[in-house]
Amino acid sequence: MAAERVWLDVPFSEKDEAKRHGARWDPSARRWYAPRPGMEELGRWAAAPDVPDLLPGEDRTLGSGLFVDLVPSTCWFTNVRSCVADRDWERLRRMITGRAGRRCEVCGAAEDRGTGRWLEAHERWVFDDARRVQTLRRLICLCTDCHTVTHFGYAQVRGLEARAFAHLRAVTGMTEAQARRHVEAAFELWERRSRFTWSLDLGILTRAGVTLAPPPGAEDRARVPGEVLRPAGGPPDRGRRTR
Repeated sequence: MAAERVWLDVPFSEKDEAKRHGARWDPSARRWYAPRPGMEELGRWAAAPDVPDLLPGEDRTLGSGLFVDLVPSTCWFTNVRSCVADRDWERLRRMITGRAGRRCEVCGAAEDRGTGRWLEAHERWVFDDARRVQTLRRLICLCTDCHTVTHFGYAQVRGLEARAFAHLRAVTGMTEAQARRHVEAAFELWERRSRFTWSLDLGILTRAGVTLAPPPGAEDRARVPGEVLRPAGGPPDRGRRTR
């Protein structure tokens, strides 16, 4: 019976192991559970308390709408997902998508497995230029298309520039010239910020009881291939093949 279910926090990387021990998946709740109490083999995935819908110090009005939001090169690969322990990421992901009604908070799209559109977490940061501190102030639920726009440089690397550019215009109503100026301005800001090494402040997570995993250090990040390319001067090539 559904009433006897015991909810679990199972990281994606451990789902097969949990399933072998008897865990079941609820597609409507999008969560793993033990079908009955007392299943000791599943004890390691016992659910922790839910993460609050509003994180301590979070500003859910920060960075409304769709815009290119490039991360300084000195902070590449230090997104929230890489800084949060696997089990706590499951709790955080569930909160982010749940409070958004399982829709993109920018364009309103729902997940569509057929087209490969997923719901993903994106970070909104505040940069303290004097202290060189990059502070997490908001987590937002974005669909794959909107998330691709925010990381426009990475979209270029993946051959998705034209698709991202078109989605930016479709959602914002920008003209082609306005969208191009917006992208150029975002890269200029990225270049200025990438001259410095930033420290991360993830206090809104730790104050909510989220366990952090050590992020890669600045030297390690510098050795990772870059994900941002300087945009071309003109509009994207409409004939470029994208995937």
